[in-house]
Amino acid sequence: MFSRITHRFNPFQVGVVLAIFAATGFAAKAIFVKLAYRHGVDGITLVTMRMLCAFALLQIVRLWRNNDQQPLTRQEKWALLGLGLLGYYLSSTLDFLGLQSVSASLERLVLCLYPTFTVLLSALIFGSPISQRIRIALPITYVGIVLVLLPDLYQAKADWIGVLLVFASTLSFALYMALSPKTIKQVGSMRFTELALSVSSAAVVLQFVLTRPLASLAQPAPVWFYAILMAVFSTILPVYATNAALARIGAGRTALIGSFGPVLTILFSLGLLGEQLSIVQWLGAAIVLSGVYLASKPA
Repeated sequence: MFSRITHRFNPFQVGVVLAIFAATGFAAKAIFVKLAYRHGVDGITLVTMRMLCAFALLQIVRLWRNNDQQPLTRQEKWALLGLGLLGYYLSSTLDFLGLQSVSASLERLVLCLYPTFTVLLSALIFGSPISQRIRIALPITYVGIVLVLLPDLYQAKADWIGVLLVFASTLSFALYMALSPKTIKQVGSMRFTELALSVSSAAVVLQFVLTRPLASLAQPAPVWFYAILMAVFSTILPVYATNAALARIGAGRTALIGSFGPVLTILFSLGLLGEQLSIVQWLGAAIVLSGVYLASKPA
């Protein structure tokens, strides 16, 4: 999908654009989830609906492109199984459960930790160097994030079980981001996306079957509408974009550019949830953009 469109352009620039595109899609997820929760759906059912829709779309994409590929090695199969369970199964499930009791603003603040975790895990596991530019960009970005989210955090009453669930989701996704690039380079970003998402979808559906009656899927039309939106704009497209970005600019930069997501979430909230930004929050947004711009430049 993305490789056919972007093969003529500079790989680094393409990677940055794809990472920003992915951050935009993921930023909309919390908005869709909160809107769906207004109709009484629970987290496990909603994440199952999202993944069912995503899996159906995934099969359409697979039919569209040529799937004449080399067989996977045993090592690649185990890696895809583990990453599929770690990323969009475990991370998504924990996040959806956390959002049932934690405000979207507090959830955003906790999720903002994942770029730092990704950079540190990449350095710890693989010995990946942390460039001076990224060392400077990290504190700049997080100062901005704190300014953006501090007013909401100050007013939020934290449910600590929910906070721990979101924290665990953040750590799971950071580990996924750190471990994915090697397998992506081995099997290709498109194939990796399809197979890892298929594993995630199967795990989510299995969990639903074991814990919920099938009748739970009989949700109001608005809930299915938000599930489809999440599948298209907060799952399929951004996951393809993220994996393509990982292959071009690495885990650290992809994760750090993803820090722009909370700012986008707030901007979406202005129109969809009626939230307002203070002067301090606008200042924080500008600082985040500065950090993302610094990280997005070649070393």
